[in-house]
Amino acid sequence: MSGTRESIASARRMVVKVGSSSLADASGHLSVPAVRRLADVVAGLRAGGRQVILVTSGAIAAGLGPLGLPARPKDLATAQATASVGQGALVAAYSAAFATHGLTVGQVLLTADDMVRRSHYGNAQRAFNRLLDLGVLPIVNENDAVATDEIRFGDNDRLAALVATVAHADALVLLTDVDGLYTAAPGTPGAERIDEVHGPEDLGGVDVSRRGSALGTGGMITKLEAASIATTSGIAVVLASSADAASAVAGDAVGTLFHPTGKRDTTRLQWLAHAARTRGAIVVDAGAARALQGRRASLLAAGVTEVRGSFESGEPVDLLGPDGALVARGFAGFSAHEADQMKGLSSDSLRDRLGETYARELIHIDDLVVM
Repeated sequence: MSGTRESIASARRMVVKVGSSSLADASGHLSVPAVRRLADVVAGLRAGGRQVILVTSGAIAAGLGPLGLPARPKDLATAQATASVGQGALVAAYSAAFATHGLTVGQVLLTADDMVRRSHYGNAQRAFNRLLDLGVLPIVNENDAVATDEIRFGDNDRLAALVATVAHADALVLLTDVDGLYTAAPGTPGAERIDEVHGPEDLGGVDVSRRGSALGTGGMITKLEAASIATTSGIAVVLASSADAASAVAGDAVGTLFHPTGKRDTTRLQWLAHAARTRGAIVVDAGAARALQGRRASLLAAGVTEVRGSFESGEPVDLLGPDGALVARGFAGFSAHEADQMKGLSSDSLRDRLGETYARELIHIDDLVVM
């Protein structure tokens, strides 16, 4: 067993994500046997002393049968209604399945907004920690019944990765309807499964055009996005078939293993890079763009040429180069109105014109992440 596979097997805290296609039968009904099989695997982890957060899709799929719908609704209102019906059935099935193992579950419904507002992000972190401390198994789903643009392609893959960073998980296991990442769509002549991915350089020839099933919303591209979020936060990721769930969480050589590429202490900046909805933009000159890309300095007002949008101090903003390309993101040290007054001025000029309070960086280097 490789070192990283071993880290999966010994992960103290693990996030497991399962897709809709793994939980519903061909008719669109929730498959209770599938839920029970997954519960058996997760309960085995708990029996081994490990903490688990389960991120599950399936609310909309679970609502299709009870509502007599032939396929996933295309309009938002019907999708929300279907999720509302299906969420109850989904959690009831999980509660019953885990109760046979003596485990209590707690439902956690999130929207993208909960992952982008800093106060909500902190609340989610505390909630997960407390649930786990109490011995409760958190079952997380997107709050599709009230979500708007969040009901879209593959959001729960991204959500699972963000939950893994929020909860400081040691490993993320993505369970789907294929047994790993392939060089081309599975079944294509010559397609080969990729055992391990060490970084973006290993993905140059990979075909990720395959869309998810009719019941789900994701595809391989969303799995790769989720893997990127997690691995750059220092979290190992395994992408595997739900049929191989027990082997995947045990660290066996199944699926595709994504090695961590970042440090474990970057949660706040990972939030900024992957989850934050920016409130505006600051355009910088070529010199400032080079300094930001090299992460050599804070952003000074002298390098700013334009301020766009409306934001307050402490809110996330995009930092754009002279050509409009996204260079970095950061937490603004001043409001948009203040930054507009400061742009292009040296520290001495800021001190003379606006006062000592303004004679400092617009965004500190510790509040910046290069994109």
